[in-house]
Amino acid sequence: MKTIAFIPVRGGSKSIPLKNIKLLCGKPLVCWNIEALERCSLVDKIIVATDSEQIEEVVLSKHYHKVTIYHRLAENACDTASTESVMLEYIDRECLSNDTIFMLVQATSPLTETCHFSEALDLYAKGIYDSMLTCVRNYRFFWNDDGTSKNYDYMYRPRRQNFSGELMENGAFYINTVGNILRNGNRLGGKIGIYEMPEYTATEIDELDDWIILENLMRKYVLLRQENLKNKIKLFLSDVDGTLTDGGMYYSENSEELKKFNTRDGMGFQLLREEGIKTGIITSENTKIVENRAKKLKVDYLVQGKYNGGKLEAVKDICDDLGLTWEQVAYIGDDVNCYELLKSVGVAACPADAIIGVKNIPGINVMSKKGGEGCVREFIEMIISQK
Repeated sequence: MKTIAFIPVRGGSKSIPLKNIKLLCGKPLVCWNIEALERCSLVDKIIVATDSEQIEEVVLSKHYHKVTIYHRLAENACDTASTESVMLEYIDRECLSNDTIFMLVQATSPLTETCHFSEALDLYAKGIYDSMLTCVRNYRFFWNDDGTSKNYDYMYRPRRQNFSGELMENGAFYINTVGNILRNGNRLGGKIGIYEMPEYTATEIDELDDWIILENLMRKYVLLRQENLKNKIKLFLSDVDGTLTDGGMYYSENSEELKKFNTRDGMGFQLLREEGIKTGIITSENTKIVENRAKKLKVDYLVQGKYNGGKLEAVKDICDDLGLTWEQVAYIGDDVNCYELLKSVGVAACPADAIIGVKNIPGINVMSKKGGEGCVREFIEMIISQK
């Protein structure tokens, strides 16, 4: 069963011209959701449905791995066209199977992060609900036109901490199956479940004032956390085969083993040194090739010939040597021999082609790039970047 994330972005926005590619905190608006979805291991394909060549050019220039551009029909990209119309158009054109999970994602909610998509899809996979939507809890008091209170008794005004509030649709994303969408002609239908998101995700971008609000919220709740992550991590460790390499085994005519490393990953280690972060390579194998690569990268620690428990012990020794806690360690690995260490460190990541068991480790960051194709550099930039 495949999961498709569908992002409708038209070029004809009146309130904010071409808002879907207008820079929000230095990044095109639509790219915030795309990149969160790229890191979500539960999403197989991302469809950007647009009528705009400019939007298409911007998205394709990023060279995303899961993204496909869909050219929506003009009649379903006008001011009066509903979102459902372009959803149904795409489903019909692509002849999607009824059991395909179809997640409608709104680019106007850029604060949606990978963890939100993953948690909601995990909940949906339990089969409790036919469809789902995202909401935030609103703690405002509402009134009717006739002067009567709607959601509280004004004679017994509750304190906020004692007020359960009301769930408000925030429009971030919706989950359904193709079959349900076709039956109901709607993004929702059947038994509907709610995935509750943080209160700060309530704002959707529609007007310029919303843009100002969202940029401030992005800095506070997303970018500041990334900066805190950068300040927290003091030791960066990487696996080798399938992570720093593509996992392939190469042999010369003299039966000499060869490995292919990525230059950009190497530059990443230099960037970490410049940030004052200690580095290391920890691997189950024991080869001269890795020793030579470690010297080239000038890593502070090289540990070879260690498996699951052995890796844990080795990293504990390094942490004791540096006076660090597990929370201050970042590690990227791809296979079963990395599993225990990935579950123990403060920040864990894996390549896009890691085994399923590793991808399903709670809280792990799944990179958009595969092993040997720059996934380590991607993780490094996630740690040190303030973008």
